[in-house]
Amino acid sequence: MSIEHRDDTGARFGMWLFLYTEVILFSGLFIIYAVTLAKFPQHFSEASNTLNVYIGTINTLILLTSSLTISLAITAIQRDKIKQSITLCLVTIGLAVVFLINKYFEWSAEINHGIYPGSEHLADSAPGFAAFFNLYFFTTGLHGLHILIGIVLIGVIAAMIAKGRITAERSTMLENSALYWHLVDLVWIFVFPLYYLIP
Repeated sequence: MSIEHRDDTGARFGMWLFLYTEVILFSGLFIIYAVTLAKFPQHFSEASNTLNVYIGTINTLILLTSSLTISLAITAIQRDKIKQSITLCLVTIGLAVVFLINKYFEWSAEINHGIYPGSEHLADSAPGFAAFFNLYFFTTGLHGLHILIGIVLIGVIAAMIAKGRITAERSTMLENSALYWHLVDLVWIFVFPLYYLIP
């Protein structure tokens, strides 16, 4: 076994281990959500109905598309299509930025209505209503932080591809970055129905 192959194996194992810890983190939040939902089902439904399901749907489609583009970037690099791979990485970043812009406007609208953690409006609301939005802001904020990290990571990867440090023979870093991005997308696939589509 070559040193390079061992390094690739170690890098892949390390990424899967990191992703496992991320799954535990978000799973914990989803468990808290489920317990609180069981306690305040009516309040959660009322709170969910105040969210903008159209923005949530658009952001879901954006992230699903970004998962496709980062996967295509891997295919491109494996075929030695350097410029195409870089372009697809940049498209992925662009989609992520659009997601965050949409989230910014959504959060701004909620904050303008006095809905944010610690606000007087939530303090005067039903306990389940306040619990919903506290969880919503924390979970989507944490997810947004992961989006920002992904933007930086994929940007660095694109620069490394341009410099020839990531090639068809050495694409593990791009593959690991794509795995991270798929996790970010997967988390949102759970967040969207849990928060936006409560009947």
